[in-house]
Amino acid sequence: MKLAKLITVLIGAGVIAGAAQAQESPTLKKIKDSGTITLGVRDSSIPFSYLDDKQSYQGYSIDLCMKAVTAIQKNLGLTQLNVKMNPVTSATRIPLMANGTIDIECGSTTNNVERQKQVAFAPTTFVSGNRLLAKKTANVNSLNDLKGKTLVSTAGTTSMRQVTALNTEKNLGMNILSAKDHAEAFLMVETGRAVAFLMDDILLASLAATSKSPADYTITKDALQLEPYGIMMRRDDPGFKKVVDEAIVGVFKSGEINRIYAKWFQSPIPPKGVNLNWPMGEQLKKVIAKPTDSGDPAAYQ
Repeated sequence: MKLAKLITVLIGAGVIAGAAQAQESPTLKKIKDSGTITLGVRDSSIPFSYLDDKQSYQGYSIDLCMKAVTAIQKNLGLTQLNVKMNPVTSATRIPLMANGTIDIECGSTTNNVERQKQVAFAPTTFVSGNRLLAKKTANVNSLNDLKGKTLVSTAGTTSMRQVTALNTEKNLGMNILSAKDHAEAFLMVETGRAVAFLMDDILLASLAATSKSPADYTITKDALQLEPYGIMMRRDDPGFKKVVDEAIVGVFKSGEINRIYAKWFQSPIPPKGVNLNWPMGEQLKKVIAKPTDSGDPAAYQ
């Protein structure tokens, strides 16, 4: 999938023109002037943002982003708004946000204090924990079991930075490979090029569940750290962030989040009709009751 490929959707609604706030927000002005909003989407972040068998982008994060798109359209008083889906990777998502290529990112991006220096986040919409996936035959229960072995993670992720530091700190002597996306990283374990894949548990569970032999894989019990996911936006644009934040909080307060969550985590999903059977965690329930965009993992304990 080339980065330049764009999938266009036309959002049409009988929206009564209201008091647009474009002048207060560079992003809202850009969207109003162009009549287009560009979403950063992922090819293989199941079930958050991915390509199905019809080459259509869908997922939990995209559904939530479309709620924000509707709110943006209403805020700008537009009767229709063109939506472009622009594929990004873990490595390109922040640069493409910063240079204006995408306006809002709908994937599986961890909100942390370091990233908040570059971008902004809407209230957290999922809380994951990064763990290790390996074949059961490899007997991997912790990072220590990978001493002197090959591990893979996805380029541009918090997991990659963390494991690189731990490799040095604990003198594990691991050979750390960098994959362009989650699908490639999983393939490296599947084909034996890496012993384990370090990534967020829900993404690992999704990849294993939709693989050729789901029963071949295991995921470690203990998480290295919690990973709060959030819809990403440009920094220093409080006008735009306010519209997106209110849309997400509205989904929480109305209870609609429960339907959207069940659709993607507790029901059969395309393309294979696999049900991930992933109950909503206590951390996410707390966020829904009391929304936060904190980048501190301790806020989700």
